[in-house]
Amino acid sequence: MQMRQLGTGGPEISVVGFGSWEAGGMHWGPNSSERDVAAAIHAGLDAGMTWVDTAEVYGDGVSERIVGRALSGRDDVLVFTKVAPDEGSGLAPGQVRGAVDASLQRLGRDHVDLYQVHWPSDDVPIEETWGAMAGLVAAGKARWIGVSNFDRALIERCHAIHPVASVQNEFSRLHRADREELLPWLAGQGIGYLAYSPLAAGRLTGALGSDHEFAEDDWRSGRGQYASWREEEDGEWPFDPGPMARAAALVDRMRPLAEQRRATVSQLALRWALEQTGVTAVIAGSRNPAHARANAAAGSLALDAATLAEIDRS
Repeated sequence: MQMRQLGTGGPEISVVGFGSWEAGGMHWGPNSSERDVAAAIHAGLDAGMTWVDTAEVYGDGVSERIVGRALSGRDDVLVFTKVAPDEGSGLAPGQVRGAVDASLQRLGRDHVDLYQVHWPSDDVPIEETWGAMAGLVAAGKARWIGVSNFDRALIERCHAIHPVASVQNEFSRLHRADREELLPWLAGQGIGYLAYSPLAAGRLTGALGSDHEFAEDDWRSGRGQYASWREEEDGEWPFDPGPMARAAALVDRMRPLAEQRRATVSQLALRWALEQTGVTAVIAGSRNPAHARANAAAGSLALDAATLAEIDRS
């Protein structure tokens, strides 16, 4: 597994980390047992992953508890988690301080390696929130602090108060909004970048056809409010089959490239993201041990410039 430093002065981490949103058991269809989730985490670690990413809002604390139990006795594994406004604890200074204590209790740890603001609040100035986050570093409750779902303007406001170790934003072959401007700027600033949803919520795994039907309780079905390929209409979030069809067509074009390199489409998609300027690592979640091992293998996959250009053209 390839290792990279997370920003200037941050920890050395594996380029593929384990994402545990699915471990929370909400929004992803039928739940897996905690035993299955733990097996997937352990498979990823055994395959070279060195960190696990979670959040207080993943299953209303369920993910953090599962991660904590799965990592019991594994102080060598880095844990990244997040505090959120709205459905989370809130981003006022006192709320941030209470949130990290609650997360530490659920995780069974005395500190978080990377503590992140999950998304900005419309009600609390980011300077107040970030000042409280910096206080957690001073108190030894967080080793590094970062942000998620932030744009450059907000990152700059935070960075002026205390160094931003990393930015965690959505990034994949199907979602490249950060590639042209934000990622090169972050690289120049020495700020790390963790790409979430690098497989586009399953659309780049090769397992979902254009006619795939999601379970009623899966957020990708159109009955949740998180899918980037849908737009709100009169308070509803109808499922739009168009983006699924385009994703399936892209996967079909990538299959021969993957086969030529004895890799899977998923591994090709993960490695493509890792080869983009400014991307430090990708977050790959699964509740399946075999999938976790396959995701980890992307961390040692080599792609030449011609292949990367071909994926871009696909």
